[in-house]
Amino acid sequence: MAYVPTRKDAWELLNKYNKDKSLIRHALAVEAVMRHFAEVLEEPDVEKWSIIGLAHDIDYEMYPDEHCQKAPEILREHNWPEDYIRAIVSHGWGICSDVEPVERMEKVLYTIDELTGLIFATALMRPSKSILDLKPKSVKKKWKQKSFAAGVNREVVAKGAEMLDLDLNFIVAETIKGMQQVAEEIGLKGDL
Repeated sequence: MAYVPTRKDAWELLNKYNKDKSLIRHALAVEAVMRHFAEVLEEPDVEKWSIIGLAHDIDYEMYPDEHCQKAPEILREHNWPEDYIRAIVSHGWGICSDVEPVERMEKVLYTIDELTGLIFATALMRPSKSILDLKPKSVKKKWKQKSFAAGVNREVVAKGAEMLDLDLNFIVAETIKGMQQVAEEIGLKGDL
């Protein structure tokens, strides 16, 4: 029987390699969004999607110049299955990895990783500082302002939406819903 990582395994590994609170929050946001999309798209292995979301930036803090290059080494040391590793590495396609997202799960991760950053920044700009009252139209407005959250690669998000053959408005709305489920954990409950 092959080893299948649990959420606890992913959480412990994430915290072993990442101490920065904002990176942990980002991992929790991506985990929640991956879980949400797995449910919305009626995927059979919601837990797998969730765990891959949580662990996707495992190497980012310690090895920023080798992001998506060190992850396979770290995960193989802990006996993670190759399909999990491939999914994690594919989220950096065209940026820091040459592994193209092929599976639907990989494409969703590739698409929403950057998008969570834009949504996070948009929520923080609101008077409430909350994601709970955030509407997709606010995110779309900020999307057009290239100077806002300039580090967010909008081309990646758009390319991912195209690869998934899903409407960008739908992806934005569902990503917000996923993040709302962990509003408190990611520091976006705000003062509503």
